[in-house]
Amino acid sequence: MTSSILAQDPTLADFGRDPWWLVLGKIVFAFAFGLLATLLGVWFERRVVGYMQVRPGPNQVGPFGLLQTLADGLKMAFKEDILPKAADKVVYFFAPTISVICAVTALSVVPFGPMVSIFGHHTPLQVTDVPVAVLLLLACSSMGVYGIVLGGWASGSTYPLLGGLRSSAQMISYEVAMGLSIVAVFMTAGTMSTSGIVAAQGDATRLTIFGTEVPAPGWYAILLLPSFVIFFIATVGETNRAPFDLPEAESELVAGFMTEYSSLKFALFMLSEYVAMVTMSAVTTTLFLGGWRAPWPITIWEGANSGWWPMLWFFGKVIALVFVFVWLRGTLPRLRYDQFMRLGWKVLLPINLVWILVLSGLRSIEDWDTRGKVIAVGIPAGLLLIATLFWPSRRPQPKPTPQEQVDSRPYGSFPLPPMDLQVPPSPRITRVVAEREPANIVAGSDSREV
Repeated sequence: MTSSILAQDPTLADFGRDPWWLVLGKIVFAFAFGLLATLLGVWFERRVVGYMQVRPGPNQVGPFGLLQTLADGLKMAFKEDILPKAADKVVYFFAPTISVICAVTALSVVPFGPMVSIFGHHTPLQVTDVPVAVLLLLACSSMGVYGIVLGGWASGSTYPLLGGLRSSAQMISYEVAMGLSIVAVFMTAGTMSTSGIVAAQGDATRLTIFGTEVPAPGWYAILLLPSFVIFFIATVGETNRAPFDLPEAESELVAGFMTEYSSLKFALFMLSEYVAMVTMSAVTTTLFLGGWRAPWPITIWEGANSGWWPMLWFFGKVIALVFVFVWLRGTLPRLRYDQFMRLGWKVLLPINLVWILVLSGLRSIEDWDTRGKVIAVGIPAGLLLIATLFWPSRRPQPKPTPQEQVDSRPYGSFPLPPMDLQVPPSPRITRVVAEREPANIVAGSDSREV
């Protein structure tokens, strides 16, 4: 067993040769990673948001409050389970289960590391891989819509039904932008295999562009910067996270598709949201951030991408992306539904189509290296996209002077209300008074004043 064997990238031929107990161990590890990351993710979010809002957050149950999420989950599981009378019992039960299963299944094709040796067996740190693994990720993400729609429909109430429809429209809208972003990854890597995409991002060479030799970064987050920006925005919308959490907003539809759920079923929907957040962070790491490969300063060490060390780099990237999810929730206000849909259909989708067209044209040029073309065009295009998305849409209005403020008031220098603001009398009170004292009311005025 040499270091070269441990450092090699897994290929499709390396899968399907493991004994049953090793496959079972990988499945248990992926499932445990999803659940444990969810428990720690809830604690992490509450602590980070508490720090942003200058408050402690959970700090009593367990060291640093680490067991608070476990205590909340047990408490939620033992609460009374209320079943609506008009609910479809079978679909009502399986809807949250579908959401959780789809979110966890996506981890089966995510590579956690390179080839390693486990009890004498050389195996990749990945449950499985197929030639169309990324399509499997998209399928799992799309199937998660069924859990939300069925949960809203099976509740037998109007509010969950509307919340499920709004959520399905939201997720389907951003699913299109997400799929087009991955098309650029297919074109550049030449494969749909997740292990192949990670291997393609490890090719860091030096290129000559316009007579200047420059290092060529391998991560597609740099090479395909517009696709990375659009993919991450679509990921936030796909997981119903703030500022795109309209289906569950208190000011919109109570709790959206989860209005009629309680106890353990409500906990499963909440679990599916956090599992989806961790899963999409892992998928983003795999497709755009080099997967388990170490970032640039650490690559100076020759053994950075061999053995079990790549798992550390992979988990570090996932935690960094989860922090961005939490950062967005603690920073940005919630968008309106029309703004959200306009961003997905009228901004992200056209930009994605134009970028794929430009990328196809660059790949057709033969006298210039493909990686150099993408670097020269993709990075400026990505920066322009970021500036366009975050540029203020309205010019700030100049602050009026004190004299202009005084002149703008219709009743002088004091903000007094107009004197004709009289509350109209209640029809019921007028009718009761007319019945009791008909002789005292003359032409709408009180005759006792005469």
